[in-house]
Amino acid sequence: MKIWQLLDPKNLSYATGLIHMGKKITSQMTQRTCYFLSCLRPSTNPLILRTEMPIRIPLKELFSAGKTAFGAWNTIPGIGIVRTISSTPGISWVCVDAEHGQINDTHIYAHTTAISASGCSPIVRIPDANAWWAKRALDAGAHGVMVPLLRDAASVRETVASMKYPPHGIRGFGPMYTHHAFGPDCTSEEYKAGANDLYVLVQIETKESIQNLEEIAQVDGLDVLFIGPFDLALNLEVSFGGNEHEDAIQRILKTAHKYGKKAAIYCTNGDQARIRAEQGFDMISIATDVDILANGYAASISRATNLDTNVSSGYSAT
Repeated sequence: MKIWQLLDPKNLSYATGLIHMGKKITSQMTQRTCYFLSCLRPSTNPLILRTEMPIRIPLKELFSAGKTAFGAWNTIPGIGIVRTISSTPGISWVCVDAEHGQINDTHIYAHTTAISASGCSPIVRIPDANAWWAKRALDAGAHGVMVPLLRDAASVRETVASMKYPPHGIRGFGPMYTHHAFGPDCTSEEYKAGANDLYVLVQIETKESIQNLEEIAQVDGLDVLFIGPFDLALNLEVSFGGNEHEDAIQRILKTAHKYGKKAAIYCTNGDQARIRAEQGFDMISIATDVDILANGYAASISRATNLDTNVSSGYSAT
């Protein structure tokens, strides 16, 4: 493979210019020895060639290809659970839910290990906007951190800063347990070079966040506006699925894209997810583990006994 084939697509014009100038690059190089440093933001970093591999983020690869990223929600502790979820064809990310799930700090490392080993991106939802929680999740190997219930641009800026190394933020450097999530050959220096490109996701689900939506969407370093539809309906005091609720969802979608951010939303099933994908959402959950388990067992026992065994579990009950 020629070296210009390894360049980031956004910089192909640069490679073409070199060719037209007669400076053809003909050396055969392996991916390990030469590649474009795509893990750093092109707005702040010129075309650079390095001799290490970048950290691999499957979610970023899908976004770069313009594809919809379908994912799943993990609330139950256990490597077997997350490995089963992340091994499902078509799943590109798994949210490890440390806010409402039964996940605690000691589970996150094991879960990010299993998810990344399956070729998916582990996204950790932390309980709130505490900087130490974000640092713990990232140090455990998260490819991105989701923060719930943010209300204004100032709190979003603080969240972004907590996830970036200086000079872009205040995150402390201690990646002793991050390497497993980015490939077996990832080094501390490689992780440090790409760590500021890990995903920052904030949930838009409060009345204040809707009021401050334009300002929030313009925060530098923020990557994804993630809609929490249930809290959004509660906080707006509107009916879930009603016109006012849907209007707010569509406003978030349009505003995210207006300012170059990705728009994401939580769905409880594949039918909902298909509709949201057709609307243009970039990142969509398709189901939650506890709902799949409860509804799956209920359906099987219903067939076996002819009993009505409808269950109310998790978000699927709403």
